[in-house]
Amino acid sequence: MTTGERIIRINIEEEMKSAYIDYSMSVIVSRALPDVRDGLKPVHRRVLFGMNELGIAANKPHKKSARIVGEVLGKYHPHGDSSVYMAMVRMAQQWSLRYPLVDGQGNFGSVDGDSPAAMRYTEARMKKIAEEMLGDLEKDTVDMSPNFDETLQEPTVLPTRIPNLLVNGASGIAVGMATNMPPHNLTDIIDATIAYIDNNDVSIDELVDIVKAPDFPTGGTIYGYQGVKEAYETGKGRVVVRAKTNIEVTDSGREKIIVSEIPYMVNKAELIMKAADLINDKKIDGISNVNDESDRNGMRIVFDLKRDAIANVVLNKLFKYTQMQSSFSVNNIALVKGRPQLLNLKDLILYFVEHRHDVVVRRTQFELRQAEARAHILEGLIIASDNIDEVIKIIRGSKSPDIARASLIERFELSEIQARAIVEMRLRQLTGLEQDKLRAEYDEIMKLIDHLKTILNDHDVRMGIIKEELLQVKAKYGDERRTEIVYASEDFNPEDFYADEEMVITISHMGYIKRTPLTEFKTQNRGGVGAKGSHTRDEDFLEHMIMATMHNTMLFFTEKGKCFWLKVFEIPEGSKQSKGRAIQNLLNIEPDDKVKAYINVLTLSEDEYINNNNIILCTKKGIVKKTSLEAYSRPRVNGVNAITVREGDQLLEARLTNGNKEILIAARSGKAIRFAEDQVRAMGRTASGVRGITLRDEADEVVGMICVENSDEDIMVVSENGYGKRSNIDDYRITNRGGKGVKTINITEKTGELIALKSVSDSDDLMIINKSGITIRLAVAGLRVMGRATQGVRLINLSKKGDSIAAVAKVNAAGEEELITEDLENGVVVDQPDNLIETSIDEQVEENGEDQPKNTLDGEQTSLF
Repeated sequence: MTTGERIIRINIEEEMKSAYIDYSMSVIVSRALPDVRDGLKPVHRRVLFGMNELGIAANKPHKKSARIVGEVLGKYHPHGDSSVYMAMVRMAQQWSLRYPLVDGQGNFGSVDGDSPAAMRYTEARMKKIAEEMLGDLEKDTVDMSPNFDETLQEPTVLPTRIPNLLVNGASGIAVGMATNMPPHNLTDIIDATIAYIDNNDVSIDELVDIVKAPDFPTGGTIYGYQGVKEAYETGKGRVVVRAKTNIEVTDSGREKIIVSEIPYMVNKAELIMKAADLINDKKIDGISNVNDESDRNGMRIVFDLKRDAIANVVLNKLFKYTQMQSSFSVNNIALVKGRPQLLNLKDLILYFVEHRHDVVVRRTQFELRQAEARAHILEGLIIASDNIDEVIKIIRGSKSPDIARASLIERFELSEIQARAIVEMRLRQLTGLEQDKLRAEYDEIMKLIDHLKTILNDHDVRMGIIKEELLQVKAKYGDERRTEIVYASEDFNPEDFYADEEMVITISHMGYIKRTPLTEFKTQNRGGVGAKGSHTRDEDFLEHMIMATMHNTMLFFTEKGKCFWLKVFEIPEGSKQSKGRAIQNLLNIEPDDKVKAYINVLTLSEDEYINNNNIILCTKKGIVKKTSLEAYSRPRVNGVNAITVREGDQLLEARLTNGNKEILIAARSGKAIRFAEDQVRAMGRTASGVRGITLRDEADEVVGMICVENSDEDIMVVSENGYGKRSNIDDYRITNRGGKGVKTINITEKTGELIALKSVSDSDDLMIINKSGITIRLAVAGLRVMGRATQGVRLINLSKKGDSIAAVAKVNAAGEEELITEDLENGVVVDQPDNLIETSIDEQVEENGEDQPKNTLDGEQTSLF
């Protein structure tokens, strides 16, 4: 330590805190946040002021950007040259500012994100609208402050006639806060400002009716209005902006999606690259090619669609996965009297009007001082002209100008300023014409002084001036909106991204789920071996097969009685050979629970639909329960309790009914019961239900339940060894709920126990799947109607020893093209059996509703077709 120096010990924590606060306030006030009055950050303000000082007006030639940057750096903004140049570049970009303030000449970048040329190559000058921001600066309208070395003065704010903060917006990141303000249409903002001037109590809603929404320089479409309204009311909100598109059809009939405008601040080149990557990764289907055909006439991005692609579906996927739809997060933070403040629409207008009022007052005061000073001089000149001979005599008789001024002051009681003006008066002003001009000028000056005093004394007059100047700006620079507004729109409807195609949903015994397009399954003749349908894990087999369309809502019911919701398009797609995805990854199902039943629901949002439909549940022990669909219309991530399952029981089936259907329940023992739906009263979701069928013994259980509304459909039953039978519904008489039922199939060792119960018609196909994963699709029209108590015929040959049927599903084949039977890679079509044995029995109905076989007719051979 040298002589005279001393060390001051300080607390490092306090020093760090103080230094950081100083730094953060410097960033907030002097760098990142705009002033609410002129909407400019210091660097932008200094660029415009520097250009004004250099005289680079809109009607003057361009000057090198390096000259402007050097002026600003050397005099007002001692920071990096790139920060100054890039600030000036942004003010010149048509796609960055709604109303650019700088007129650039040369390469100032592009909407593709290209960098501007170096500042030694480009030139710039002010736009005409920028001159409106600097007007009256010389009339002491704003405070001036010393520059960084205190050798020059610079304005603390510009006396702008344009509400620039609202018109051009602003964005910046400070310390602990940020601002992001959208641009607006000048005409709308001026109209709203005038509305505020006319009525200071105008509501934000009334202002919103005028302003409508932000107006971005790149156009696009504002999609949804709630975020816009929140931003205007609170200062924060989320504005969703979509690209402007249209669909063209070529001469060959193929469609194209044409993008003519993109959202604000989106890089066009990156947008196209991202879309191309998604197309290559198969995340967006239906697009064959992407071209950028933009030129000097405007933007044009072309997406060529494949022949089978649905344009609206592809477009919605582009909106979802690319920046063709983006959001602008509004955060209206600006400096108000040097302090950051969150502002709503009315606040922004209010502070601008206050600023303009201050400017008008200060300008008027300046003009009044100038006018009074000139009037004072004119008074002296008029006195001199009235006494010109004496004045000339005094001046000629004086030895020096100072003596002449003193003599004039003494003789005519003039001021120093008046005497100086008389002494310096030219000889031509002694003519009569010039003397008349002096008096005329004096009269005009006095009128101006009276007018200026009126302005200063009358608030309404000042507001009228502000209004008039705003209307002049509007007439000069006002234009039409570029951004359209779609008011009545919602967030993405996921259904818009998927065509409503038919799907086969399969769930394995171990809980793997997938959806496969129905078109992947081929129709085969009865008796075929089938095609390899799915690869499953060891000891796993496909247990559920569900038919649905992409826009349906699936309600999954587990054996413990819980209900879960899932849109069909949310189920992972897989081929017939894929095993699918673990259902626990899609639904929050307990590890020891699994899906046992489902309901295919068209919608959960229409009151009429959900209030006029019910859900009928059935357990393995024969318990049934009815609940209104409305109770299931509010999806929850963790599911809800659909039924209280008693100990030792499991939920088996669920069906959607309209209140007028009949219920048919079948048990493994081959018995079935039919009763009217109204015999089961509606209950709440947590109820246990009532008895639907009385089972034969503890080992017996229900295998299926169907709901029928009329007798147009037949009853199809399938046994576990591949036998099946189609019977008429009328063969099952209607009884009371809870009986033992009647025989629905003759159970033998060859047929095995009953495995499935379905309602079918000639327009249906049957999808049969066994535990080894083999599938076969049969046309129901090929099965003739048999008696209720017959044994049935073989539907599928079980090629593996110990194999059995796992699941049976019904496919609506109406309107589908007939598919030709063909050899398949993992299975072949086999010849039909030469003959089929159909066994029939007579029946005897006892009082308890149970049927007993009377005799059996063996050996009767009959053709199925």
